[in-house]
Amino acid sequence: MADALKIGIAGLGTVGAALARIIQQRGDELAATCGRPIRIVAVSARDRTKDRGVDLSGVEWFDGPVDLAHKADIDVFVELIGGSEGAANASVRAALARGLHVVTANKALLAYHGVEFAEIAEEKGTLLNFEAAVAGGIPVIKALRESLTGNTISRVYGIMNGTCNYILTRMEKEGLSFADCLKEAQRLGYAEADPAFDIEGNDTAHKLAILTTLAFGHRIAADDIHLEGITNISIEDIRAASELGYRIKLLGVAQRTDTGIEQRVHPTMVPLDSVIAQVDGVTNAVAIESDILGELLMVGPGAGGNATASSVLGDIADIAKSQPGAQRVPVLGHPAKQLKPYQKAQMRLHSGGYFIRLTVQDRTGVFASVAGRMAENNISLESIVQRSKQHLSPSDHQTIILVTHATKEDSVRKAVAAIQTEGYLVGEPQVIRIERPKED
Repeated sequence: MADALKIGIAGLGTVGAALARIIQQRGDELAATCGRPIRIVAVSARDRTKDRGVDLSGVEWFDGPVDLAHKADIDVFVELIGGSEGAANASVRAALARGLHVVTANKALLAYHGVEFAEIAEEKGTLLNFEAAVAGGIPVIKALRESLTGNTISRVYGIMNGTCNYILTRMEKEGLSFADCLKEAQRLGYAEADPAFDIEGNDTAHKLAILTTLAFGHRIAADDIHLEGITNISIEDIRAASELGYRIKLLGVAQRTDTGIEQRVHPTMVPLDSVIAQVDGVTNAVAIESDILGELLMVGPGAGGNATASSVLGDIADIAKSQPGAQRVPVLGHPAKQLKPYQKAQMRLHSGGYFIRLTVQDRTGVFASVAGRMAENNISLESIVQRSKQHLSPSDHQTIILVTHATKEDSVRKAVAAIQTEGYLVGEPQVIRIERPKED
């Protein structure tokens, strides 16, 4: 049997501790599967005295991850710190420069430095693996990077943030407000004390940016994503969606268009009978549409110690099985230096149906005015409903809900902007895209 693969782990939080525990518990099985033992020989963490449920007595400790990357006698540097800058950035950069293989679960790091790090890894002939960075335990990176070679991918989309999916699920199933669901998510550890990164869509955007590059061969463009979070989704929106035959999910969507690559993160109404609508709680789902395979949908745990550690371990096992000097799969699916410049699509040309909710003053002519503004912008309405007063407070307000046929986003935004100038609108309008099944 070949010599042991020596691992250094930077970060012993929930994922790092789970990874160490699995490697220790399943050492014999891993050695048989990989053809060589996998050994943790070095770690770095803030607190050496903390009980993590794993025996690290024979492991070398380093004060910081950069020291670990520079000095440890290891073959693979595993970064589980998080963040796009600071220690995570410096330690991964040091490990790659040294010629070490790197495994990371850090989507923010890759979203902003992935192309640069891929270039270094490919120059050094080392592996940079990051399956756990997107959708936790779902093997979507391997699918895009390896399994779908030869396919032309037209769209990648999915539920990529468990916190948002949990909140939207609880709002629908239990009739709770957004604020109450967020508070419960924080209590259960599904949401951070400061949840903005998740609920405003940034976490999903980082993951989507990575998938976009793998799917389409363009440089990562994390700052060129149309971004909407879920903070303004009300229980009224949830109920209206259900009545119309839809469920609201926060989706990340990347697709080819005639004007470039479109990347967007936003709440979306999906049909109740669609598979993705059935993905509840903290579960993630990623769909890939391609010319040869058609549509591939992968569903699984999107976060958590074991799920993420499983993906990290899979990346380590791939390194253990690799042969020195063998041809490497490009880090981002395409050689880093050959990635095309990112060309952002014109978001305003996005076509599809829309749900529009307006709270208006209860006075004569409002209903006709709203319909008129839609007609002026060539928007065909599938339905227009005026809610009864008994559902509303105060009683001098009414809610109008419109569902459009396929139309252009620019038209919808112009119509809503025109309505806002009329003087009868109360509060902010709500506009949510509708994803309908593709026609055969």
